Amino acid sequence: MTKPPPTVRDLIRAHYSALTQSERKFAQALLDSYPAAGLASITIVAANAGVSTPTIARMVQKLGFKGYPQFHQALLRELEAKVSGPTQRRANWASEAPATHSLNRFAQAVTQNIEQTFANIDSARFDAAARLLADTDGRLYLVGGRITRALADYAFTHFQAVRGRVTHMTSSSATWPHYVLDMAKGDTLLMFDIRRYETSLMRLAEIATARGVRVVLITDQWMSPISDLATHTFNCWVEIPSAWDSNISTMMLLEALIAAVQEERWPATRERYEELDALFNATRLFQK
Repeated sequence: MTKPPPTVRDLIRAHYSALTQSERKFAQALLDSYPAAGLASITIVAANAGVSTPTIARMVQKLGFKGYPQFHQALLRELEAKVSGPTQRRANWASEAPATHSLNRFAQAVTQNIEQTFANIDSARFDAAARLLADTDGRLYLVGGRITRALADYAFTHFQAVRGRVTHMTSSSATWPHYVLDMAKGDTLLMFDIRRYETSLMRLAEIATARGVRVVLITDQWMSPISDLATHTFNCWVEIPSAWDSNISTMMLLEALIAAVQEERWPATRERYEELDALFNATRLFQK
């Protein structure tokens, strides 16, 4: 299975150093409102960015496109991929499925997703996010969406053992104002949001950041709009030969963060583990 082609966003970042000042102006305008800023005609896009049409034409060629129409089509395909539902995703995979067993195709896709995800994680950004998640001067809140709420629940089970002051927000957005009521500057909110991105999560991020809460976002390769508000954003590759997206690479990144937070707080975390084990023994919850 071949690797997915780079997004326009990826191409801009890879070629940014080769762009002129006016080309960078358009590139920044596109990244600030991605991909909407590039979906109109070249004349409208140029006017909105305050650059000339030749500037845009030169830049898209530097990114590897023959011309603006191909650049425009690439953005449209990304937008279509963002909003596609299960039926369309299944049709896409069915039309391209190799003639091998589904187990092999699934394993190849998952392995590729994991490799792509970890290849695109900046270690310094990862370490900074781990320090935020480990900071008990503020509370840590966790929340997921319709599918990713299972990840938030998994994260809560582990982070509650690793550190204190952890709150798992329920999956019902109607209850979220009760949690926001106690949020304060210096708190951290770990959010999971993959396509189709949920408007309720976006609104929660807006309200939380307005209160000084730092957001750590785990999303997919197309990037939730919450990334515009997040202190740290991590992209996980999620496509598999299925009508559904996969959470395997997302889970691996989450477990890596949990392990990093554990090490960041050791030996305080070791004391919590020992006390927790004593409580498990007292309740006789597990067999010896």
